[in-house]
Amino acid sequence: MAEHISSHFNQELESVRTEVMRMGGLVEQQLQSVLCALAHADASGLTAVIDGDSVINDLEVSIDDACQTIIARRQPAAGDLRFVLAVSRVIVDLERIGDELKKIALNAYELLQNNRITATELYDTHRIASMTAPMISRALDAFARLDTTAVLDLHESDRKLDMDYRNQTRSLVTNMMEEPRNISTWIDVMMMNKAVERIGDHAENIAEHVVYLTRGIDVRHTPIDKIKQDLSE
Repeated sequence: MAEHISSHFNQELESVRTEVMRMGGLVEQQLQSVLCALAHADASGLTAVIDGDSVINDLEVSIDDACQTIIARRQPAAGDLRFVLAVSRVIVDLERIGDELKKIALNAYELLQNNRITATELYDTHRIASMTAPMISRALDAFARLDTTAVLDLHESDRKLDMDYRNQTRSLVTNMMEEPRNISTWIDVMMMNKAVERIGDHAENIAEHVVYLTRGIDVRHTPIDKIKQDLSE
C-alpha cells in the first residue's frame, strides 16, 4: 500500500512538472509571436498574443491548485516540499512574463494599426526583446534539468539587457526632444522596452528558484558574488 501511495505521489509531482513546462512553452510561443510582429511591423499576430494571456493565467491557477492539493493531501517534506514551493514561485514569474508580453502586444498593436510607427523604428525594441528568448529558454531548461549554474548565466544576460535598455531609454528621450510631435509614440515604445526589461528579471528569478529547489538556498536579492560562493560550497 505504501509503495502504491509513493508511486501515485511521484506521478502527481511529475504531472505538475509537465504542466510547468507546458506553461513555459506557451510563454515562449507568445514571445515568438511578438518578435515576429515587431520584426515585420505586422499586427496580425498580436491579437492571438493578447487573447492567449488568459490561457497562461488559467494554467497558473490550475498548477497552483495542484500544488496546494499536494501539500494538503501528501504533506511533503524536504526536497518534495521545496519542489512544490519552487513550482509555486516559478509559475508566478511565468505568468508575469505573459503579462509583460501582453503589454508589449497591446502597445505594438495600437501603434501599428494606426500607422504610428515603422519596422525601422521598432528595430531596437525587437533587438532587446530578442535577447530575452534565450534567457527564458535557459531558465526553463534549468528547471527541467535542475541546473543551478543557470543563475550565473542569466545574471550576466540580465545585466547586458539592463544596460541595453538604459541606452535605448536615453535614445528615446533624445527622440522626444527632437520630435515633440511624436512624444506619445516614443512613450509607448518606452513602455514596451520596460516590459522587455522586466521579462529578463523574471527569467533570472526562475533560475534563482531552481537554486532554492536543488540546494535549499534562497538567493533572491543576494549579491552575485555571494551566490557564486554558495554554489561552490
